[in-house]
Amino acid sequence: MRTKQEMMDLVLNVAKKDERIRAVAMNGSRTNPNAPVDPFQDYDIVYLVSEMDSFIQDPQWVDVFGDRIIMQTPENMDLFPASLGGRFTYLMLFTDGNRIDLMLVPIEEKEIYCQEDKLTVILLDKDQNLPEIASPSDEKYWVQRPSAAFFADCCNEFWWVSTYVAKGLWRNEILYAQHHLQNIMRPMLIKMLEWQVGIQTDFSVSTGKNGKYLQQYMTEQNWNELLSTYPDGSYENVWKALFDMCLLFRSCALFVAKHFEFEYPHQDDERVTAYLKHVHALPADAVEIF
Repeated sequence: MRTKQEMMDLVLNVAKKDERIRAVAMNGSRTNPNAPVDPFQDYDIVYLVSEMDSFIQDPQWVDVFGDRIIMQTPENMDLFPASLGGRFTYLMLFTDGNRIDLMLVPIEEKEIYCQEDKLTVILLDKDQNLPEIASPSDEKYWVQRPSAAFFADCCNEFWWVSTYVAKGLWRNEILYAQHHLQNIMRPMLIKMLEWQVGIQTDFSVSTGKNGKYLQQYMTEQNWNELLSTYPDGSYENVWKALFDMCLLFRSCALFVAKHFEFEYPHQDDERVTAYLKHVHALPADAVEIF
């Protein structure tokens, strides 16, 4: 596996030899002083270029970075509509395990680009005309304090969608149930857990994408409670995960509500919980719910 120095030398040498590349920047975990270091960290590189077309029309130009296991160019894909405007990305996983996420940005966007991400570091500025930027900080990604409305909406979404999970499980529609549990209820639970962490850290930390750093801020008991909300493919284990998720959400939401003096929806909680238990016990041949 090529070392960090070898990778950085490669990225910069390619840029220095190509007149179209006017500046090089990096962001992401490798510029975040609070991110853990491991061999899976990507190199999030940006080339600010004088023109884009010649790069895009020559897909082989990225071969200079090494042999690849696989590459993705999202802006060229039909399944996922392009979302970067005039920018273009090459996501490359190499045979030595290194990965470069390389974005081409028109040099005309230099002012906008340099203000977008507080984790940006300028590695090369051939023309010495990029704006000055502050030292990298992950402050932009710190957990934010919730408003009373955000808190109320999170609680409402969680309890409302839990009824979809119960319905799907009773109907033996496990994919439908799992979708609502994992893709709608879980983000509300993670958000509530993040607010709890925010309170405990004075809202001065990031829990990472998808809450990947949550464990380091949770007690062992709470962490194990969270893990218990991830079921296998059996119906009973999904039911158990649903009820475990409700217990953890309730405990966390009450903590957040008490701290901010928000109103917790006790009636919604009690009525929905009773409904979930009722559906769980409902005979498979039932023709009425109540």
